[in-house]
Amino acid sequence: MSKAYAGARLRRLREERRMSQAELARVLGISPSYLNQMEHDSRPLTVPVLLRLTETFGVDPSFFSERDTSRLVADLREALANEVAEARVSPSDLAELATRMPAVASVLLDLGRRSQLLAERLAETADGRDERHGVPGAPRSPHEEIREFFYRRQNYLHDTDLAAEDLAHEIGIRPGEVVQVLSNRLTDTHGIRLATGSAELHRFDRRAKVLHLSGRLRPGQQAFRMATQLALLEYGQELDRLAAEDFAPGSPAHALARIGIANYFAAALILPYRDFHGAAEEFRYDIERLTDHVGLGYETVCHRLSTLQRPRLRGVPFSFVRVDRAGNMSKRQSATGFHFSRAGGTCPLWNVYEAFASPGRIHVQVAAMPDGQRYLWTARAVTRHRGGWGEPGKTFAIGLGCEIRHASRLVYSDGLDLDNASAATPIGMGCRLCERLDCPQRAVPPLGRTLAVDENSSTFVPYPVSPERT
Repeated sequence: MSKAYAGARLRRLREERRMSQAELARVLGISPSYLNQMEHDSRPLTVPVLLRLTETFGVDPSFFSERDTSRLVADLREALANEVAEARVSPSDLAELATRMPAVASVLLDLGRRSQLLAERLAETADGRDERHGVPGAPRSPHEEIREFFYRRQNYLHDTDLAAEDLAHEIGIRPGEVVQVLSNRLTDTHGIRLATGSAELHRFDRRAKVLHLSGRLRPGQQAFRMATQLALLEYGQELDRLAAEDFAPGSPAHALARIGIANYFAAALILPYRDFHGAAEEFRYDIERLTDHVGLGYETVCHRLSTLQRPRLRGVPFSFVRVDRAGNMSKRQSATGFHFSRAGGTCPLWNVYEAFASPGRIHVQVAAMPDGQRYLWTARAVTRHRGGWGEPGKTFAIGLGCEIRHASRLVYSDGLDLDNASAATPIGMGCRLCERLDCPQRAVPPLGRTLAVDENSSTFVPYPVSPERT
């Protein structure tokens, strides 16, 4: 086992809990001077101390691992892409900053994104354009900000999850009876009746106290809409409070955050944490068995699996993604260190795109990122139709992935050589930022490297680069 130096994380954790060194040393059963040495990386974290830390604070041991910085490093590379390209800062500098001073790195990341946003707005003003007219390069949409809201929280809202589970036990949520139980709650507690046949997926008439649902919704979809309405009715003040942590009340982002948190509550209500976590562990995260067990759709089950991060009762930390055929990423959530590109574009070697070739079949891939971290990914295409002949449908690929160290807990790892790093498919977080110089699938030149242009030769690699001078 390699030595773990994580002084910055240990110090941040202690300060967040508002504990002095003496108080934490007493809890850990060590001397304050020894703790001080660990916080300044003069001594590594020992296994007994690490175990006591995880028990005391309810954090995963990976919190103190260097791999925990991979996502932060990737975000820094993206936000400071121009600085990296101009050699003002190197990737190793960013990795050192993220490892030693993660709080400073996060502040720098925010400043970099704000600078990029201001530059875009100034460019639009100089060109006589306005972001309200839908010009390219406009600031991030409220929907993108909501994805960031959940991404920063690693797709887990502890208080919301607990509140939904308590309500599920109070009203008796059980597989096969969810729609009836939710209907009874809406009627008995709130005087709301249900009506089907709506032209919209759902519409709540507050004055008449009628919840209109589309007749084309499957039972699981009906349950989700009903559960979301219950969240808005019974958890409204908490929705406001949580949304206001990041967004100004009255803003479009705040309104969307309320809906996003209500949707989270709904999933946690119809799939209560302990029951669903127990079933997931029993079935070894077999998604199709879980969909049959709970009577809900593939995407809903995958999304709920990506939220199982309750302290002391954690599931596999998954990353969840939904993409279309053109590579547009409409959903991305992560409870692990997998780094998604915010600049647009994903890796064409990723198995989420292979899923479109065989709808309904689950594709499995062991993928390796440029930093050497490997992941087990499952991907399946799902299609939604409104129901009528000739009406357009929607097709997405749903990807669910975890770090290779958790892969043995999944049924999809059976028969795979998880210890063979060379068997992994090399992927990246998008051609613009990918560090793989020899990838034949690359669509744009690598960032910060000089191209080797030679009219007398050509290579299989589309963008060969000149060797770096030492």
